[in-house]
Order: sequence, then structure tokens, then C-alpha cells
Amino acid sequence: MGEILTAENKHQLWVPEGFAHGFLVLSDVAEFLYKTTDYWYSEHERSILWSDPDIGIEWPIAYEPIIAKKDFDGLRITTAELFK
Repeated sequence: MGEILTAENKHQLWVPEGFAHGFLVLSDVAEFLYKTTDYWYSEHERSILWSDPDIGIEWPIAYEPIIAKKDFDGLRITTAELFK
């Protein structure tokens, strides 16, 4: 499931605390801001592999995207640390 957020539609997306999420920029330029319920601590951040076939996201692109190192090094969902 995905949602397209643009300056024109002014939509926002609420992501519950601890919920895995990702984004893909479809334009040449984008601003992306997080509003959080607490301070961000890098030692608590986890990354799931963006292309994990077990998740099955159909990214709407026909080219190899530029991926941040932390996302490129993400774990598959079957080996990711779970929080309860």
C-alpha cells in the first residue's frame, strides 16, 4: 500500500510509533519532514531491506534507485529484530 504526497494535495501520512515505513521520491526535488513523539536516537534505529521479497513492495519505478547505506544494509524481515 502506498500514498502519493505532493505539494498540491497537501496530504500527510501518520506512521504509528515503531511501525516500519519507507518513502520513494518520484520528483527531482523533495522535502521530507518527520514529526515525532520523542527525540530521535540513532542507536534505536533499525532498517528493513527495502527490496525484501517477503514484504513484496511494488515500487513504482523502472530503474535502480539511489539507496542510503543504512537502507541498502537493511535486514530481511525474517531476520529483523522484533519489538513487542
